[in-house]
Amino acid sequence: MTDAIDAEAGPVLALCGGIGGAKLALGLYRVLDPDRLTIAVNTGDDFEHLGLHISPDLDTVLYTLAGCSNIETGWGRADETWTFMSVLSTLGGEDWFKLGDGDLALHIERTRRLKSGQSLSEISETFRRRLGVSARIVPMSDDPVQTVLHTADGPLAFQHYFVRDRCRHVIRRIGFEGAERARSNPLLMETLDDPNLRAVVICPSNPYLSVDPILALPKFREALEACAAPVVAVSPIVHGDAVKGPTAKIMRELGVPRNNAAIARHYGALIDGLVLDKADVAEIDAITIPTIATSTVMMDLEDRINLAQAVLAFATRLDTRGKPGARADSGTGR
Repeated sequence: MTDAIDAEAGPVLALCGGIGGAKLALGLYRVLDPDRLTIAVNTGDDFEHLGLHISPDLDTVLYTLAGCSNIETGWGRADETWTFMSVLSTLGGEDWFKLGDGDLALHIERTRRLKSGQSLSEISETFRRRLGVSARIVPMSDDPVQTVLHTADGPLAFQHYFVRDRCRHVIRRIGFEGAERARSNPLLMETLDDPNLRAVVICPSNPYLSVDPILALPKFREALEACAAPVVAVSPIVHGDAVKGPTAKIMRELGVPRNNAAIARHYGALIDGLVLDKADVAEIDAITIPTIATSTVMMDLEDRINLAQAVLAFATRLDTRGKPGARADSGTGR
């Protein structure tokens, strides 16, 4: 059992990537007043493909909260058809990035709106309203930022590394081209500046590929550091491995220990607390900030809701008086 959650308390900001992050975002969406939830979504994965602007993480979060996501794959739409991809393959086109027919309509409309002068934020706002989502789904920036994987075989754009080449390359370094010039989304800056902000939740997305692009925006990172609300990260590592995706592989290739203490060190002074899986409860003593262990593996909606409740209850118990500065012991069994 977790502490009782006041759904109508102050607003919550969640930092989110794609599949893993979207699961917790859905849990937060179900336990909070949706109008009080803002989700900052990574756009470092965005790319142009077949002449279309593709925003994979934004779309995964949108489909998940709208209840039309493909729960088997974690990406794309449910009940999708694939006529477009079938014909494209027949014509010898690039078919390594799968675009279902319904998903394709969204990409076409997004691209059309971008060309007409609308911003990615304006388009995302329209789409989430059209799909009946009450929470704000906000791209981290309207300016282009590209995640580049510097590998033993040369630099690769994220989607080429992740989807086309199935993460087979050895990573030496990760960069975020354009981040130093990109402007943080004003809606996110306003949320961080809200004196009633209840918590910032870093979802269990890949810290290196999905969260770091958001943190690479200079103004956003500065605002997060100055934020008075508790900042809680949920570790994507369970028993030395990642629940989903190449997080553990990347940590190994970068020479980082595959444990929760390494995740805490990665976020450093940005976070006030860490949530890890109950399978790793023995690791708590090695972590120098307040930490709780609960079930972080989200197999169904109930798991997502339970984790969201645990995270918010933990954030409520954290003592962040005096931030930025020394953190007080939260009394969480450390």
